[in-house]
Amino acid sequence: MTTSARSASIDRKTSETEIRLTLSLDGTGKSVVQTGIPFFDHMLTLMTRHGLLDLEVEANGDLEVDYHHTVEDIGIALGMALSKALGDKAGIRRYGHAYVPMDEALVRVVVDCSGRPYLAYEAPRGVEAIGLFPFQLVEEFLRALSVHGGLTLHVSILAGRDAHHMAEGVFKALGRALDSAVSHDNRVQGIPSTKGVL
Repeated sequence: MTTSARSASIDRKTSETEIRLTLSLDGTGKSVVQTGIPFFDHMLTLMTRHGLLDLEVEANGDLEVDYHHTVEDIGIALGMALSKALGDKAGIRRYGHAYVPMDEALVRVVVDCSGRPYLAYEAPRGVEAIGLFPFQLVEEFLRALSVHGGLTLHVSILAGRDAHHMAEGVFKALGRALDSAVSHDNRVQGIPSTKGVL
């Protein structure tokens, strides 16, 4: 794990989940992810690798009920860590976007580290589960991340038939868009907003 001033650790415990998470924005794409949900571990690892973030996640959730609480609560913890690591957001680019093709699937993610949570999510209806992982949980994760990270987040699955490919495209594009948005730009003086605060 890379040590960085732009890093944060979150310990979050509820009656449904217990999560320990550490995020570094200035990483190299290293991850140690143990959520108890193998497919979700894979998605978070992809996001980390392609976003050049460093991420450690250890989660224990009520998986015997279903995956929803664990996926959503990791989104909450990741959003909290992102917000904390960004601090006052001075010098960042603020906006980021990425298009990622994954075979027949094409995904676009656009992010604004605005402090104004909003998720716009476009995906085909009735996408089948990926093994035991309901595709709907992709949206639930994104919403939790947006709300608790203070992100305006637009995610569009522009094409796709294979559920795994569509989900993989989302997480890869999310990582790349976040990398761009949180990167420093030496030309940016102070907070990247005419309001003077984000």
